[in-house]
Amino acid sequence: MGSLTPKMKKRLVRIALAALLLLLVSRLPPLGLPFVGYLIPYAIVGWDVLWKAGRTILRGQVFDENFLMALATIGAFFTTEYAEAVFVMLFYQLGEWFQDYAVGKSRQSIAALMDLRPDEANVEQPDGSVEAMDPEDVPVGAVILVKPGERVPLDGTVLEGQSTLDTAALTGESLPRDAGPGDTVLSGCINQKGLLRLQVTKPFAESTVARILDLVENASEKKARSEQFITRFARYYTPCVVIAAAILFLAPTLLLAFLPAASLPGFLAGTLWSDWLHRALIFLVISCPCALVISVPLSFFGGIGGASRHGILVKGSCDLEGLAYAETVLFDKTGTLTQGAFTVTQVQPVLPGLDREKLLTAAALAEHWSDHPIAQSLRAACHAPLDPARVSQPEELPGLGVQVLVDGVPVLVGNHRLMEQQSIPLPPLPLTGTLVHVAMNGQYAGCIAISDLPKPGAREAISSLKASGVKQVVMLTGDTQEAAAPVAQALGVDSFHAQLLPQDKVTLTETLLAQTSPKGKLVFVGDGINDAPVLTRADIGIAMGALGSDAAIEAADIVLMDDKLPGISCAMGIARKTLRIVHQNIWFALGVKAVVLVLGALGMASMWAAVFADVGVAVIAILNAMRALRASKT
Repeated sequence: MGSLTPKMKKRLVRIALAALLLLLVSRLPPLGLPFVGYLIPYAIVGWDVLWKAGRTILRGQVFDENFLMALATIGAFFTTEYAEAVFVMLFYQLGEWFQDYAVGKSRQSIAALMDLRPDEANVEQPDGSVEAMDPEDVPVGAVILVKPGERVPLDGTVLEGQSTLDTAALTGESLPRDAGPGDTVLSGCINQKGLLRLQVTKPFAESTVARILDLVENASEKKARSEQFITRFARYYTPCVVIAAAILFLAPTLLLAFLPAASLPGFLAGTLWSDWLHRALIFLVISCPCALVISVPLSFFGGIGGASRHGILVKGSCDLEGLAYAETVLFDKTGTLTQGAFTVTQVQPVLPGLDREKLLTAAALAEHWSDHPIAQSLRAACHAPLDPARVSQPEELPGLGVQVLVDGVPVLVGNHRLMEQQSIPLPPLPLTGTLVHVAMNGQYAGCIAISDLPKPGAREAISSLKASGVKQVVMLTGDTQEAAAPVAQALGVDSFHAQLLPQDKVTLTETLLAQTSPKGKLVFVGDGINDAPVLTRADIGIAMGALGSDAAIEAADIVLMDDKLPGISCAMGIARKTLRIVHQNIWFALGVKAVVLVLGALGMASMWAAVFADVGVAVIAILNAMRALRASKT
């Protein structure tokens, strides 16, 4: 209850108070005018509905659910069904409260994303001093300093310094990138090690950070939410019912007033104008759509509650409804489909007499002092004790690797460019992933493959999605083609796209959205800050909860709180079951009401039948709606 807003708490108190007063009034013997006793709980629980209905009438928007509820309950008062009038308004408000509670979770995606925006830039002045300035005030061509641990405030080119940059916030790539003189650096990256001197190449308004923020804002505007079902329904249903009730009263009354008794049609014979007023009021009571205005939001609320039991947070009923029509599912790779941490997956020695353990030990010793993620994975995979005394003359080669002496033997550990620089030929190797090459005494010794492994159950989760009717599963990543291809193959996705920046992901999402069927929905699953624009642009955005960024979670429509990918197919199953319950309630309510409406117009339905068609159908629909709380995976 701590998440309730003050407004929701007050509304809940009003509902409880009105329910208590209704119970007391119905138990007490009538004193004087009985409707006065019922008017008090009715006014307490329904005054805001009457107020909203009055305001919409003044604005010229006569027919909405508030007007229909006001008209139906006031009509019930006119037919002396006082308790029924209060009961209908009470349950309507309770349904609205449930709807508000389910949908009222904060969606402040941009506020969370603003952490990506640096507050200041350290600008070097002509006299050599450094001044902190707002990034928006820094001109192109200015020189800025970025210290270790700071976020790069503006796009620029490295003039001096060597470092590694954490680009996960931008590309989702788990492997930090080396930066040295001449390299382009994007704003939003985090400088992990050395001091960098950058020359600004773009104003803040055109920087990478500003573009990401703009993407989230624009994506929010483009993503049109379907109107609430009951509002769409009332737009046509309400005027038809009111007009039908007016005709039911006025037409016979006018015929009775102007036609002689001998000329009256048979259905008017022996009737008075008051009889037709009574029929019209019964017609209004029967037509009250409380079974729909209550059961529809309750069904979705039940589905949302059922999903929460499986660790799935759904932020609104429209999101649950949309998920039932999922046709295309896009996945971010790093941290979503994969574990987001590097692991040694293959060790391939090629030097005669060199085994796997010796090759791995030599590489781990060479990287002994490095805190790079690749170095950490090498040390973690090595089971042999690592004695630093065995290593001497360590030399870091920026952007290439390291050069050391291990037991007096020259050892090179790095990427393929390091081998090319040292004129060491690379033999063809059937390895995939990020490759670390090792050379000893000027000879190629072998290769170690490091990969970001798929999460347990990821392949099964994708297979489950396809089995449930999803037509296309696509993987998106900021990683290289070489790193992405083996992961895509292992997971069994239909296609993948690599080396994507946030704007590329949004563009690709737009393209795939255009390819979905009119009824189909596109779902995106991600966890990083860079995913926020796509999460917002997709029809349905799903964020990984425990390990994901706050921005992505707030931008998403659905959050997997336990980070288990099978939760996606579970959520789809719950969404489809909830939608079936909603459709059952709609057709049941409309079917019963249509029959009783006809009987009421013919004078063959009493107020008891009207109460059943109204309250009885509502209770049955509500009970059916509550089944959604027990929604399972199918």
